[in-house]
Amino acid sequence: MKTAQQLKARNIAEYLIYMWQVEDLIRANGCDMDKIRLNIISRYPEEERPALDEWYGNLVDMMRIEGVKEKGHLQINRNVIIDLTGLHVELLASPKYPYYSAAYFKALPFIVELRRKNGKTDEPELETCFEALYGILLLRLQKKEITPGTAKAMETISSFISLLANYYEKDKRGEVAVDE
Repeated sequence: MKTAQQLKARNIAEYLIYMWQVEDLIRANGCDMDKIRLNIISRYPEEERPALDEWYGNLVDMMRIEGVKEKGHLQINRNVIIDLTGLHVELLASPKYPYYSAAYFKALPFIVELRRKNGKTDEPELETCFEALYGILLLRLQKKEITPGTAKAMETISSFISLLANYYEKDKRGEVAVDE
């Protein structure tokens, strides 16, 4: 819970990937609060457990209500993609951010290829990017090999998403002006 709050304040991209991990942890525990208490919450200091219990309980309830117990993402996490997409479109449309446009167009061939491979051509581009980054994280956690081509693609996508996250933080502080 603290980690999520800190990441959300510091880096929206890391926050989203963290929250996707939390969703998967909840799923791995069958959306069962007893299992979550035993396997996750019990590892934290006693004083943090009540807040974590409430936080995980709320997430489990939301996953049930929103129908994402098996797959998909909570609306709170989809809203992050929506917010980032709005900023992405504004940055691309503005002549004030040529470095952002360059980073996007450098990543675009990889995004198109990923969308073609996963068959989700109607999926938002940014969601494709985050799915790819999350997939790489999972491969690394499983100590599986990542091909040089995939590593290059992920480096390019990661740089693009990092730049977007940076602009997102600046935008929240009122430091991004996309209007002429």
